[in-house]
Amino acid sequence: MPKTKTRHQQQLFNNSMANTVPIVIASLVGAPLALYTLFLGLSAVPYFQRNFIYAHKVHTLWWGNINKPEQWGFAKNQVTPFHLTTADNETLYAWHILPLPVYSQHEAKLSSQPSGFSKDITTTENFRLLRDDPNAKLVISFHGNAAQLTQGHRPAHYHSLTSLHSPYHLLTLDYRGFGLSTGSPTEQGLILDAEAAVHWAVHTAGVPASRIVLVGHSLGTAVAAAATERFTAPRARAPGHGWDFAGVVLVAGFSSLPDMLSGYSIAGWVPVLRPLTWWPWLLKKVMARVVDQWQSAERWRGIVSAVKARGGRLRLSLVHARNDWDIPCHEDDKLFRAAVEGLVGEGVGGEEFEVQKKRRKEVRGKHSFVATWREGDIEIRQELFPHGGHNAVLIYAPVVLAVMRSFGLDDEGLS
Repeated sequence: MPKTKTRHQQQLFNNSMANTVPIVIASLVGAPLALYTLFLGLSAVPYFQRNFIYAHKVHTLWWGNINKPEQWGFAKNQVTPFHLTTADNETLYAWHILPLPVYSQHEAKLSSQPSGFSKDITTTENFRLLRDDPNAKLVISFHGNAAQLTQGHRPAHYHSLTSLHSPYHLLTLDYRGFGLSTGSPTEQGLILDAEAAVHWAVHTAGVPASRIVLVGHSLGTAVAAAATERFTAPRARAPGHGWDFAGVVLVAGFSSLPDMLSGYSIAGWVPVLRPLTWWPWLLKKVMARVVDQWQSAERWRGIVSAVKARGGRLRLSLVHARNDWDIPCHEDDKLFRAAVEGLVGEGVGGEEFEVQKKRRKEVRGKHSFVATWREGDIEIRQELFPHGGHNAVLIYAPVVLAVMRSFGLDDEGLS
């Protein structure tokens, strides 16, 4: 009897396992698949799609008062928080940061001012030091997606450009819907935000475009491209007109949002839309529903062509880390090629282009090179750096050097 009972129990167990295993497997596969399908469905709705892409509601504002910049290592009143107003009446939160050498010369007066947010920045000593200096140089920094202007490596990036012997003022802002700024982000909205920053710099602070460098990181590279297009190659102006910035520096850029998203993985490990590459027809349909395209490669092709046609000046620097797991470095290749095509035309075939690029390339080590294409007063420079990932590269030497080159390496205090 005991043996018979044991065999019967074993049979029941085997039957139970036979029924349970498929259910467990179906659950393990089905739950993620259901979540992924839900994600794709929500991504087709513009409201949810923009929340996923811009991640503007993901922030760390509760970690510190961004109206007290000393928390991020700045000197007292070295930073002036203030508001910018856009053409469509959104209110943007911004910082003007003094270079430390300028600050040190006026420290007593600056530190005795009221601290915190300034309702009228034009009444501050900080603003006067920018406006009244005929040689003042200004960096306008456009940050990436998510959070606010104090997130992650961003303050360190500001320090890298304003500390020690730097003569550079810096303006940075939170786009609409980010941080303490009003509104909700869209492509056209962020372009208006960038326009507001440039207009403030030129028309309010009195700094000409020739003494301004635009720096964009990640999403900010697309914003910088659009801003450059508006001012350097504005379609509304007569031929021959347009502003020439001192330079534009793009860090961890991408060619277009659909192209980037089709191969994007969170931290390089979690694929977002890459699984859809198994079904090209489905990927095409999903990409067609991306509401904000951010066609940066196309923009740069047109910008360079327009600048060349009017005999203007352009210094475009592309910097990308080889170990960037968020936006792969081959996206930089697309930007470089598009900009060069604006300079020499699109007649250079794939193989011929690579041959020409190789002639202009300086190999600096494994996974490291600089390629420079010059014609007239237009210079397009691509640098692949082996370290820094997606974010830390923002504070590495190639970015600071790119800004310095834009202004001229023989600037006073940097020679």
